[in-house]
Amino acid sequence: MTERIIIDPEICGGKPAIKGTRIMVKNILGMIAGGYTIERIIEAYPELKKEDITAALEYASEVIDEEKVVYR
Repeated sequence: MTERIIIDPEICGGKPAIKGTRIMVKNILGMIAGGYTIERIIEAYPELKKEDITAALEYASEVIDEEKVVYR
């Protein structure tokens, strides 16, 4: 995952993005949430590979796992 995701203040304002692109992880997650399949995401962003999308999902999973949830 870390070889495919980059966090660089000079790229996308430091938001996590797919290395070698300016496609942010949040864009991929939003497309998946909107019902896009992996194939459809690749059609929209032909520079992506299936492994890039998987890395974005793994990254999001790890970030969520590290978050502290506060119940009110």
